Amino acid sequence: MIEVLLSAPASGSGKTMVTCALLAALKQRGLHPCAFKCGPDYIDPMFHRAALGIDSHNLDLFLSREETVKGLYARYRAGHGAVVCEGAMGFYDGVGGTTTQASAWHTADVLDLPVVLVLRPKGASLTLAAQLRGLLSFRTPSHIVGVLLNDCTPALCKSLAPMLEAETGLPVLGCLPHMEAAVLPSRHLGLCTAEEIGDLPRRLETLAAGLEESADLPRLLHLCQRENTAGGFLKPVASQDTSSPRIAVARDSAFCFLYPETLDTLTDAGAELVFFSPLEDTALPANTAGLYLPGGYPELYAKALSQNREMREAVRQAVISGLPTVAECGGFLYLGNSLEEAGTGRALPMVGALPGVGFATGRLVRFGYAQLSAKEDGLLLHAGETVPVHEFHHWDSTQNGAALRAEKPVSGRSWDCGFVGPSLYAAFPHLYFAGRPELARRFVAAAAKYAAGPVFGRS
Repeated sequence: MIEVLLSAPASGSGKTMVTCALLAALKQRGLHPCAFKCGPDYIDPMFHRAALGIDSHNLDLFLSREETVKGLYARYRAGHGAVVCEGAMGFYDGVGGTTTQASAWHTADVLDLPVVLVLRPKGASLTLAAQLRGLLSFRTPSHIVGVLLNDCTPALCKSLAPMLEAETGLPVLGCLPHMEAAVLPSRHLGLCTAEEIGDLPRRLETLAAGLEESADLPRLLHLCQRENTAGGFLKPVASQDTSSPRIAVARDSAFCFLYPETLDTLTDAGAELVFFSPLEDTALPANTAGLYLPGGYPELYAKALSQNREMREAVRQAVISGLPTVAECGGFLYLGNSLEEAGTGRALPMVGALPGVGFATGRLVRFGYAQLSAKEDGLLLHAGETVPVHEFHHWDSTQNGAALRAEKPVSGRSWDCGFVGPSLYAAFPHLYFAGRPELARRFVAAAAKYAAGPVFGRS
């Protein structure tokens, strides 16, 4: 079994490009690789999926307990010959930027994964060795087994490698040269979504070819060869309810921030999931007993969402009539009265099931991890309960609700947010059902109860 975690000293080092190049190369070698992403990021796993044709999964040690992460890793790596996990931010950067909790290093330590550092040697040479030595000694064990130079010419790599190896003892495993034809465009703090890049397959092929040519992949694979010791995973307890309530899940270009683990957790809890598009469809799926509106980029598709009046009205009637509904971030904005369209600034009508106007802030709002506490009973949380969440958005609302209290884990900064009720969770914070499966069970139980009552759409 090949296992490797790719990390870097800082964001912007090109980890996703290197990860996709390695995944594509391993796939071409017939190793049937799978991919993971440290942290809560939705977008990088989309690129992993584009490289492999199968889902990538998140490993998050803030949103999940260590034993849960071990179980998820074992579950989703089963049956594969190679595992590539992409780190987040800098190698040791964890919760609050001042701890190692939930960092790439923490993930490598919990799962005992070998780490290859992706290093971009721009404007430095011997200083790179000092940086590497610091990374090696900062925590023990560091788990670092090698270095791969990114955005680096083969000639420069050949010049730097002997010095870096002599000064650090780490093997330099070659490089990935800069290839303009393979550059992945960015938005905000990350990449654009994979589906927005029309020629992505060609770019990924170019990356894989560049890595094969300029990196020592046999040496990398040798360093990352591990005994298959992860074992099995605890199978979810089967739901005792055989009704399999149907939960409609929004999934299209506007609502694309979906963890595969969340969907599996809902299925494990007994739900039948059916996907629909608020952009294209005009009604919710038949016999819908629950509604999940995840995050995404509704502001980029505000015009199309607004013009689909039939769907907006169907969702509004469903929510106000008590259909169990979970709406987070972009889904929360969609339920509001209106949403400012990206690029034009026009306020366009949305569902109107909640008060508030969505507007652009021009900056990240309440970015990062938080602990979310319920001030009153609702669909997912009982009063007094607390769950870990994260936020990432450049749009805000004039009315964010006040049924929940979010608090930053290091700074202690806090704020009210959210609308809840017996059939509703609607707020900016993203939940991670795989880390707290009891939330999925409550959602599915409410959907089953709804399904046992009047059929949706009929009195």
